[in-house]
Amino acid sequence: MENENSMISIFVEKILRVQPNIKKLFLLIRASDPNMALHRFHSEVIDKDLFRVIKEKYGEKLYSFISEKITVVVGDVSLENFGVTDIILLNEMRKQVDVIVNCAANTKFDERFDVVLAVNTLGSKHVSNFVNEGFNMKLLLHVSTVFISGEKPGIILERPLKMGETLNGKNDLNIREEKNAAQERLRQLEVEKADEEAVSSAMKDFGIQRAQLHGWPNAYPFTKAMGEMLLLEGLRKDVPLVIVRPSIVTCTYQEPFPGWVEGIKGIDGYIIAYGRGRISYFLGDPLKAIDIIPADMVVNAMFVAMVAHINQPFSNTIYHVGSSMSNPFTVSRLTNCILDYFTKHPLKNKQGNPIKIGNKVKFLSSMSSFYRYMAIRYMIPLKVLEYANLILGGAFTTLYLDVDRKIKTTLRFVKLFGSYVLVHCTYDDTNLRKLRGMADLNEMGTFFFDPESLNWEDYFMNIHIPGLVKYAIKQ
Repeated sequence: MENENSMISIFVEKILRVQPNIKKLFLLIRASDPNMALHRFHSEVIDKDLFRVIKEKYGEKLYSFISEKITVVVGDVSLENFGVTDIILLNEMRKQVDVIVNCAANTKFDERFDVVLAVNTLGSKHVSNFVNEGFNMKLLLHVSTVFISGEKPGIILERPLKMGETLNGKNDLNIREEKNAAQERLRQLEVEKADEEAVSSAMKDFGIQRAQLHGWPNAYPFTKAMGEMLLLEGLRKDVPLVIVRPSIVTCTYQEPFPGWVEGIKGIDGYIIAYGRGRISYFLGDPLKAIDIIPADMVVNAMFVAMVAHINQPFSNTIYHVGSSMSNPFTVSRLTNCILDYFTKHPLKNKQGNPIKIGNKVKFLSSMSSFYRYMAIRYMIPLKVLEYANLILGGAFTTLYLDVDRKIKTTLRFVKLFGSYVLVHCTYDDTNLRKLRGMADLNEMGTFFFDPESLNWEDYFMNIHIPGLVKYAIKQ
């Protein structure tokens, strides 16, 4: 496991809190040396407020308990053998590890193609290789995303992707060619003597180009999809494979306490921007169901899935962990919650004064309406904005427009994220509902993951947005 996002922190906390009899947990952390890895583990995981329940439970014995149960390993999933050069340690892991949970991911929608490809795609191959060389492997659980389906409307089934499958119907994807293309683009930039900023910008554009060539909107879901393909093809067949595809992950609903969130991701950026009075519109169809799921429900589903499949060799199972099928929550209801919350609990500006927000949200339910809105607000000819859209979505050259940086950033942001709030799709969760039915009723109190029971207005008004204000804004 690699500590790349808050999901793994919640997973580790849950293990230590409810499964203290676990023999050993090897935690892969990127760092320059073991001391730095331990520092990252304590500062970015254990020392977080997330672990306050465990700290209250164990008191002074906490750190001795953690050192007994957890072995921090310096490593990187983007490297063969995770970059572990200590052969003794590597063989110990191969002998002792019986379950692997791969949460490692680069979740940025606008990331360098070489970077996101290394973690999300090649990282899956390295995990598969490690499992294949293990002596006692009983299960691999891989965390993916529902967004590998791209911009496809309708009901998205819990089905595996075939090697080489694309979203544009051509089915001509070759993962080795994608890796070679990224390396060749880097070589070209080196020949051009591009500086670090230019290389980063060019590789981000290149990632969008490669993704859209095969039908995905950006490099994140594209590379996650290729990662799934490699696992399904390369993993030894006697090891059960469980792929968990969460939707938009929000703050914890119950465990270890309501409202924990780390960082600003997905819809949270919009929520905070609205609360700060920076925007007054919402790009999205008000009738669209926005698929969200609390983080602790995702982790609980992972635990129950591991128990259900650990004794099922030669099986591959996919779970959509979301809410759009079981308990849909529309864009209009979300925006009403945001408006209501910040009207009653306004944020404060630097001078300590309450920030006033508008009393109504303007919906822009199509890309064309968004561009008209931008043209009027910033007094930019509509044809210029449409040309910007063409460049961002097709030619992928650097965008030079006679507009300020903020507008350029907004255009790129909308190009990357627009489809997720405009396309009407529902993520089927048939397998997940079957999993809930299989779980022991006593376990369901400890591993609760039923989104049907959620009152979304109550959750956002009393848990999620207050959690954002308390933790994410402070960060």
